[in-house]
Amino acid sequence: MSRMTPFTSPLLLGFDAMEKTLERIAKGNDGYPPYNIERLRPDGDTGAPELLRITLAVAGFSDEELDVTTEENQLVIRGRQVDSGERDYLYRGIAARQFQRTFVLADGMRVSGAELKNGLLSVDLVRPEPIRMVKKINISVSD
Repeated sequence: MSRMTPFTSPLLLGFDAMEKTLERIAKGNDGYPPYNIERLRPDGDTGAPELLRITLAVAGFSDEELDVTTEENQLVIRGRQVDSGERDYLYRGIAARQFQRTFVLADGMRVSGAELKNGLLSVDLVRPEPIRMVKKINISVSD
């Protein structure tokens, strides 16, 4: 029996890459580090686009151990802590753990900045207003 997906409709053309991306994301997220996503509304009637903020709990990571990049339509946040052998632990409950968290970005979204403060990494994204465009397609008639 074949598996039915939301993208199997004959009316949805060209979405096979999106389906593969969704499957990859579903398999790859282990829940670490925890994060929030919030909407920041623009102030007043300035016409500024809406902002989204992703905040990750990255306690123990310095800015040199964090990497925020965009690769095609994905925001990739990586953390790599190097375990120095200089310390002699009697008990170790805080592990030096690596992570990679990936977020798929819609077309036109861009990263406006990132800030590390009090163990929280905040990444701001600009979501531009979609441009409504209607394009007339001429119909050719053959004789």
